[in-house]
Amino acid sequence: MIKEKVPEFKYGGARALTILHERELYRFVEAWKAAKAQGVVLPPVKNPDYENLEALLYHVIFRALDNMNWICESLGLPEPEISPVPGPVELIAKIDEYLDYLVLELRRPLVDVRGKDFYFKTYTSRWRTEYCIDAMLEHMVMHPLRHTVQLEHLKLLET
Repeated sequence: MIKEKVPEFKYGGARALTILHERELYRFVEAWKAAKAQGVVLPPVKNPDYENLEALLYHVIFRALDNMNWICESLGLPEPEISPVPGPVELIAKIDEYLDYLVLELRRPLVDVRGKDFYFKTYTSRWRTEYCIDAMLEHMVMHPLRHTVQLEHLKLLET
């Protein structure tokens, strides 16, 4: 886990949501490791993002990066120069290193964005839902949290 202080943002709400997103990403990875160690199996579904634990890990980490790319694209900011998420197998071996790298990089793009740019306009997400940037940041916090709860629930069912 990164000990480096989160920088100040022009919009404090973005800073708070960035901190919460980081916490939930780390919590998810810990829950994922515990589920993997326990041999938890995901229920069968047609969505390849939930095919197995490896796919789920990739899905959560990839979405963290992809959602920030969407935010920057929506706001007309330069695309963040963040290394792509390693493939699912490689990601497992590098998860701690890549996650530390990713959370540091995800702090940078929104530091200088004004508060009004976060909530006065909506944009169509990649899954065709309208979000203001503030709401997308909230979604980014909830996404790993929801999957953490999913894994904790499955672990309870396995015991």
